[in-house]
Amino acid sequence: MTLVNSPEPVIDAHLAVALDALLAEQSVTRAAARLHTSPAAMSRTLGRLRRVLQDPLLVRAGQTMVPTPRAQALRDEAATVVRRLGALLSPGAGVDPAALHSTFTLQAADLVGAALAPGLLQLAGQEAPGVSLRFRAEDLEAGPALRDGRIDLEVGSIDHVDPETRVEELLALRMVAAVRPDHPLTGRTLTPARLAAAEHVVVSRRGRFTGPLDTALAELDLHRRVTVVLPSHLAAMALAARSDVVCLIPAALPGAAPSPLTDAATTFGLHLLDIPLPLPPMTLGMAWHPRHAADGAHHWLRDAVRRTLRAAGSPAT
Repeated sequence: MTLVNSPEPVIDAHLAVALDALLAEQSVTRAAARLHTSPAAMSRTLGRLRRVLQDPLLVRAGQTMVPTPRAQALRDEAATVVRRLGALLSPGAGVDPAALHSTFTLQAADLVGAALAPGLLQLAGQEAPGVSLRFRAEDLEAGPALRDGRIDLEVGSIDHVDPETRVEELLALRMVAAVRPDHPLTGRTLTPARLAAAEHVVVSRRGRFTGPLDTALAELDLHRRVTVVLPSHLAAMALAARSDVVCLIPAALPGAAPSPLTDAATTFGLHLLDIPLPLPPMTLGMAWHPRHAADGAHHWLRDAVRRTLRAAGSPAT
């Protein structure tokens, strides 16, 4: 004998909502007004509920309707179900940062991490003391790492284009030359020729010797001498503080408040020089996977990054 599985019953959430309204109002007219429908439509829904539950639910008693014993037994349960449905199908509620107990992993260059960490830790201490932060160097391919959850947020110059990745621009920056205070380039007007004649340190994770500055110099038939390539801005600034090499670092645009990305240069005692060449601006942004877009905890993290970077980099007034 072949057994035929009966189909799963179809659950109609609208019936649960209508049942709750009818039992609460004990009136077809008032239940219809509550659900913004017509009394005729609500009367048809009551008929359907009677067939499904095999009980009259509400019966006429003079000019009013009264609930049956089955209806009275269902009233509280129907209200609970509707409340739970509302919570299930409502947008995610915001979280209380003070109640968070999370570890967030951010991928950023060392200079960006050094600029972010103090402000983020301060905000976490004030608003979300249960939050811990893990900074990773730029050693992972950000798109797949965001997708599979190895990192929660990438902060820096976002150069990958993944269709699903959400990207937000945070700051527009420019490159300046950082040198020790008594460097030969200080004290006189910096010209492209004098800049090209100096020794340079290049920061590149991939070991590249050239960048936008070389392109701009080449248009003037000038070439700089790169004596060392380092993978870290902090290491490059430490070298610039102890030698005559020139290190390029990102700084705020003219007219803006100082960028937190120059705090490390100040710590090293470096002097910042405007580069007398038209270089393309640099954009600092953050990227995350869309599965975190509506998550309250991740929303706090993104807002904290925003506040940390923009507080010091907002336009001067």
